[in-house]
Amino acid sequence: MPIKISIIIPLYNQHKKLLECLESIKNQNHPLTPFPRNTRDRLLVKEGKECGVEVIVVNDGSTDITSSELDDELLNGPRNGRRPLIGVADRLVRGRVIHQENQGAPSARNRGFKESTGEYVIFCDADVVMREDMLERMNRVLDENPNASYAYSSFKFGWKKFKLWEFSANRLKQMPYIHTTSLIRREHFPGFDPSLKRLQDWDLWLTMLLNGYEGKWINEILFTVKSGGTISKWLPSFFSGFDAKYKDAVRIIKQKHNL
Repeated sequence: MPIKISIIIPLYNQHKKLLECLESIKNQNHPLTPFPRNTRDRLLVKEGKECGVEVIVVNDGSTDITSSELDDELLNGPRNGRRPLIGVADRLVRGRVIHQENQGAPSARNRGFKESTGEYVIFCDADVVMREDMLERMNRVLDENPNASYAYSSFKFGWKKFKLWEFSANRLKQMPYIHTTSLIRREHFPGFDPSLKRLQDWDLWLTMLLNGYEGKWINEILFTVKSGGTISKWLPSFFSGFDAKYKDAVRIIKQKHNL
């Protein structure tokens, strides 16, 4: 079976949050997920059938855990005997860990995309916890809407809900309201700009808009971003007041896209 969805997770010093993120992936009820619900399907996977989902963790020079320790825990299983989270030893998931020197989240995401094979790709930061039907809902929206280039949803940041809106090119040009955790058609993904320090997701959606690609909104909260993450920490500053670095990032994006 070819890979339908590639889940790409950039990692920098969020090892503990990564474990919760991977558990939420493991618990997905999507029919192509690597952890089938019934015993018969589990046996079929163990016998060697390929799964429709792959997980690629790109370790971007983390210092809170060594490369070998991360490999051991994710691919082989912790020493307490718990099943590996993305290991291939028991055939329950197709996944791997890629290590690189610290280059920033955009470069880590691009590296993961280069190594992936899925028809659809989703970039999921280590501080994201998926609702159990997230992949199923997003996959269905893209399958049923061939003119949509990506599917995005409402979400929670800590306790706060962000309901979002239907896709609007005018609104997107004014503000970055679509989260990075969106399911994207592989052939429409232009890559992240590694020169940007903030708002790389806004730049991505604006670049896709320039190429004629638009998104489809799912009016449901399909994931939660755990507050305090290093990759997604810009959200509170955006919704509660602009700091100088954020304003500078907005200026750079607007200048790049002639807004």
